[in-house]
Amino acid sequence: MKEARKFTFICGGDDYFVSRMGKSILAEKSRDLESEFSQEIVAGAANTVEEVEIAVAQLRQALQTLPLFGGKKVIWFKEVNFLADSITGRAEGTRIQVENLQLILEQIDPENVDLVITAFPVDRRRSFLRWCEKNSDFHMTGGGRGADSAIIPLIEEECGRLGVAFEEGAQDYLVEKLGGNARLIVEELRKLSSYMGEEGNVIRKIHITELVPEFGEGKFFEAVEAFYSADIERALEAVRRHFFGNRDARGLIASLQGRNRLLIQLRALMGGGEIPMGGRQLNPSSLEKAANIYQKHFGESREKRNFNLFSQSPWYLRHLCADADRFSLKNLIRFQSAFVCAFEEILDRAGEQEETVRNLFVRCLSRDSPYSQESYEKD
Repeated sequence: MKEARKFTFICGGDDYFVSRMGKSILAEKSRDLESEFSQEIVAGAANTVEEVEIAVAQLRQALQTLPLFGGKKVIWFKEVNFLADSITGRAEGTRIQVENLQLILEQIDPENVDLVITAFPVDRRRSFLRWCEKNSDFHMTGGGRGADSAIIPLIEEECGRLGVAFEEGAQDYLVEKLGGNARLIVEELRKLSSYMGEEGNVIRKIHITELVPEFGEGKFFEAVEAFYSADIERALEAVRRHFFGNRDARGLIASLQGRNRLLIQLRALMGGGEIPMGGRQLNPSSLEKAANIYQKHFGESREKRNFNLFSQSPWYLRHLCADADRFSLKNLIRFQSAFVCAFEEILDRAGEQEETVRNLFVRCLSRDSPYSQESYEKD
C-alpha cells in the first residue's frame, strides 16, 4: 500500500494558478471538518529573514495546537515566497529556517493534520524543493506565466462563464498587453464583459486597446504592437496615446529594440529553414530543434531575456512570427539602427521626444522610406 503523504505542496509559474489550486484542495480537505475552528491559515509571505523566522514559528505553533472541539485540523501555509531565488531567499538565515521547516514537516502526523502549502515563486534548484517533490503530494501548476497549457484554458473557461468571445487575434492581444498575468487577465475579462452591453458578445482588439491598461512588461505594448503592424496611421495614433500620458520615450525605444532583437533571430531562423514561414504557424518541434542547436550561444541560463529567443513563451513567439514574416531581415536590421539614432537624438533634444518618435515611425514605415519593405525589395 502506498504511504500517505504528510502534506500537500503547490507551486508554479503564476500566483493566480497556485492560489486557485490551493483554495480548491483546501476546500476539499475541509469538507468534513468538525467545525470552522478546525481550519487555520498561516501567512507565509516574508520580505526579511526575521519575517521568515516568524512565519516558520507560526506554522510550528499551528501544527502543535489542537482544534478547539477535537478532530482533524486543516492548515493552509499561504503565499510562501521565501523559497525563491531572491535576496531574502538566498540569505543564510533563510536557509537555516528552511532546514527547520523541513524538520517540522517530517514530524507531521497526517492522521491528525492536513497541511497545504502554496508557494510562489520558487527556485526548483533548491534541495528543499526536491525533497518536497519526493515527500509530499506535490503539484506544479500554471506552466509559467503566459503558457498556453494554463492561460488559454483559463481564458476559455472564463469566456464561457461570461458568455463572450474574441475576434481573431484579440485573445493573444489581451494576453500580451497584460504580460501573461492570469489574475489581471481574469479581472480585465470581467470588465470587458460588463462593458460590452448592447454591443454584442465579441471582444475586439479596439476594445482591449481602449479599455485595458498596460501592465508590467506590456507597458509600452500598444505603441510597439502598432509599429510592427506596419500601419502608419495606427502607429502614429499609438504614439499620440503614449505621450498623452507624458511618458518618456526611452522606455518605448528600448521596448522596440527588445522586440526587434527577437524578430531578427526569428527571421534568421525562417531564412535558414529552421522555422517555417507562415505567420502564427510556429511548429513547437521546430523551435525545440533550433534551441538544441543554438541555445549554447546564449549560455546555460533559461531565465527570460529579450535577447534570447529560446527563453520566450511559445504563445508570444507565435505572435512574433507574424511580424517576422511581415518584414525582411535587412529591414529589421535597419530598424535597429534607426532606433539607436532616435535614442541618441532624444539625448540631444530631451524636450522634443514625441516629435523624435513620430519622425522615427514615419521614417521606418512610410512607403518611400529607405527602411521600408518596398525599398528593400529594390536593393
